[in-house]
Amino acid sequence: MESPARVGSRKRPLEERRERQMKHRQQCAALGQEEAEVQRLEELLFGAEEQLSGRLEQGSSSFLEDDDDDEVRSVCSENSEGPRGRRRARTAVWEDEDDEQEEEVDMTLRSRRELKKSDAETKMSKQRLQQRLKEQFQKAMGGTPSWAEKEHRTSQKTDDEDEDEDLLRRTANFISTSDSLPRGVIRIKKCVNANSECVSEAQLTSVQFHPSAQIVMTAGLDHCVSLFQVDGKSNPKIQTVHLEKFPVRRAAFSADGEQIVATGMRNKLFYIYDMMEGRVIPVASVRGLREQRVSDFQVSPDGKFLLLSGSSGYLHLMTTKTREVVRSMKLNGSVCSAGFTADGNTIFSSSEDGEVFVWDVQSSRCVKKFTDEGCVRATSLCVSRDGRYLACGSQSGVVNIYSQSDCLQLAEPKPLKAVMNLLTSATSLSFNSTSEILAIGSRADDEACRLVHLPSFSVFSNFPQFRKKTIFRTQSLDFSPRSGFLSVANNKGAALLFRLLHYSDF
Repeated sequence: MESPARVGSRKRPLEERRERQMKHRQQCAALGQEEAEVQRLEELLFGAEEQLSGRLEQGSSSFLEDDDDDEVRSVCSENSEGPRGRRRARTAVWEDEDDEQEEEVDMTLRSRRELKKSDAETKMSKQRLQQRLKEQFQKAMGGTPSWAEKEHRTSQKTDDEDEDEDLLRRTANFISTSDSLPRGVIRIKKCVNANSECVSEAQLTSVQFHPSAQIVMTAGLDHCVSLFQVDGKSNPKIQTVHLEKFPVRRAAFSADGEQIVATGMRNKLFYIYDMMEGRVIPVASVRGLREQRVSDFQVSPDGKFLLLSGSSGYLHLMTTKTREVVRSMKLNGSVCSAGFTADGNTIFSSSEDGEVFVWDVQSSRCVKKFTDEGCVRATSLCVSRDGRYLACGSQSGVVNIYSQSDCLQLAEPKPLKAVMNLLTSATSLSFNSTSEILAIGSRADDEACRLVHLPSFSVFSNFPQFRKKTIFRTQSLDFSPRSGFLSVANNKGAALLFRLLHYSDF
């Protein structure tokens, strides 16, 4: 049996252990209570973790509202979700009393007289003047052009550049894919002058595009015939041929494009420049030609003949192979102008009295004659390349457009349209390759040049440019083989070059 002392010694360690456990529990409870109180205090002050981040965002947006930086203000207002994130209405720090007063413009000045609708308009507000200018511009342009629309400006510029690059990559075997040309406003762009690298020192008399290559030819009173490569940007010069003491009256490519024929102003001497051999051939006399002077001529579509305009109403048909006259035709009065049909079997010619003669090339007989309606004195004539139209220009500036079939079949053909947009004599006429455009010009007045939309027989309203002198006096004009470009030779020695954006080929 154990003694009481031994039993007491066993109980003492057990009680100590229990006391230590109770003390540890009390300490843990105190620590847990402290952590709970700290967490509760944090929630009361800052809220939960999500609430804290929300409060911080709200606080930052409220702080930034008072900042003067507009960029920070806009970002903060967009990101804030609370009611305090809304932007407050800003008030002006300072106001000028003169801002509320409408400033008026003096309309009596010479530069603004044309903008007035009545003499009573001596003053006009700036807003009203701006609207008046806008109305006048739209009236001159035939409406608001597509390039003036904001949403089309960037895309239009890119498209035009792509079209130019694509066009200038091709020089032959052209295939046109253009749709019908719309009326009203033509899409046209002014390029660097065709002869910018060698501007003529005198008046130009001829401009013509090569029938197959990407080349344009100019000639004038400076005794020079020049060739340029057409790229629309710099148009580098290829060659210049100087004809001594020979001001050129007219120059044109042969049908195959291998030669250039140039006639002068004073005598029957003319030159042939062989581009393949680089040789200038003077032709002093032609067998069977009894003329003192030869200045105008036409090249047949097949390249076999040159039609020389002589004096006293004579037309001479010269072969290009043997350079001799094989046939001669005579009309009443003096020869004004002439042209071959597309097949080369018929010749249309006009006298200065306003009569039009139709000739058969094989027999040299006049098969038809009619009077150009309303014409007192004829000045020009042009035949379309596809055999559809005939245009006759007069000294009064009226250009009558006929159907070729009517001219060949009817006794007294009537014009399809009388174009009356020129006030001076119509001296230059040219059809484009598709017979959708007729270019008309006058050498008697500045900016007297128009483009006629043939399907509707209306004139494009945006050519030439309104109130801006660019063309001056038209001496000659021509379209490129597939109507991609138009060139106008003027009295200043410049061959203006325009890109017709509707057509995709050169």
